[in-house]
Amino acid sequence: MADFIQRGNITTFHDLRTKNVAELEKEVLTYSKNRPISLVVPCLYSELAKPALKNIVDELSKVKFLNHIIIGLDKADEKDFRHAKSYFSKLPQRHDILWHDGPRLLNVTEALKKNNLSPPEPGKGRNVWYCFGYALALQTSEVVVLHDADITTYNKDMLTKLVLPVVNPNFFYVFTKGYYPRIHAHMFGGRVVRLLVAPLLQALKKVIGDHEYLSYLQSFRYPLAGEFAMRTSVLSDIRIPSDWGLEIGVLSEIRRSYSSKVISQVEIADTYDHKHQEMSQDDSSKGLSRMSVDISKAIFRKLATDGQSFSQETFRTIKATYFREALDLIESYYDDAKMNGLNIDRNQEEQSVELFAQNIMLAGKAFLENPMETPFMPTWRRINDAHPDFLANFRTAVMEDNY
Repeated sequence: MADFIQRGNITTFHDLRTKNVAELEKEVLTYSKNRPISLVVPCLYSELAKPALKNIVDELSKVKFLNHIIIGLDKADEKDFRHAKSYFSKLPQRHDILWHDGPRLLNVTEALKKNNLSPPEPGKGRNVWYCFGYALALQTSEVVVLHDADITTYNKDMLTKLVLPVVNPNFFYVFTKGYYPRIHAHMFGGRVVRLLVAPLLQALKKVIGDHEYLSYLQSFRYPLAGEFAMRTSVLSDIRIPSDWGLEIGVLSEIRRSYSSKVISQVEIADTYDHKHQEMSQDDSSKGLSRMSVDISKAIFRKLATDGQSFSQETFRTIKATYFREALDLIESYYDDAKMNGLNIDRNQEEQSVELFAQNIMLAGKAFLENPMETPFMPTWRRINDAHPDFLANFRTAVMEDNY
């Protein structure tokens, strides 16, 4: 997208199509000699049977600037783990698999459970948290990159563009987030960003007034993107949510610890698609319905830590304002889709908005009824203080599994 406008509180890196990606890759390779790069890829064992991950492995095999790849493997028994080792053996880079369900890692992490420091539930958040801990334990990287294992349109150029703002020593950025247009099956994608996050942030501004945190989130073109890069030093002090609020939670933590001047976003693809979650309209504990509740709660919690107070009446007003904002946006999306020859199902869009409006109230109710809820996993600095030998033991357990 030929766009160079800078809006919001963070720097946006555009792809103006004026520089060959091969040149960027050479730059990253040069910079990586002084700033080694590790890649974290969380995945379920079931994804090994999907074409998306096969393509990702094929593309990563061509990447020369990666020092290390850390693969977080969930829902795998011993046979599955052996298969995973064979599956990823194609990678020429050093790579380690964190077998989260294996006896060694379960035994090592038992020490955290005894002190209530263990992640509360399995999921992507826990997977990523342990992978970050392992990156810290190795002390072999200056930059850590994260992306999912279900990107169906993946190519290695995405990784090059994503890591460049952080690995370039002439820049001062400590964190960058990827963004892209979400189009699949000739239709607009990104329902949760388009139909929940964007109108909710605008509604919150109308109800509680202008707020630095809301403006910060609005600066990101795709705040729920699962692709980001950061300096390894950042990992010690961020508190990662264990629920579906992972991406919003990470953005919130980065803002808490760093100036917006060292935070950026970068355009990494012309089109992007990945595995799609079901809406789960009849069950708020699953799919996009669960995601919408967790994301709403994550935003409400962060505003509360900034001194914002909420009541049941406030959430009713937020819900009503959100509903109007979202319906107005549907009109804009519809016209934009038609202008670009894309399809859009207006009825389905409005059904999604109705569900999200309902879930904003559920999130508000949960927030008010459980003010002591702490869905964040502890920082690795806290883990290191409580268990100074944990990371060393964790590193040993992973290596014994892999070598």
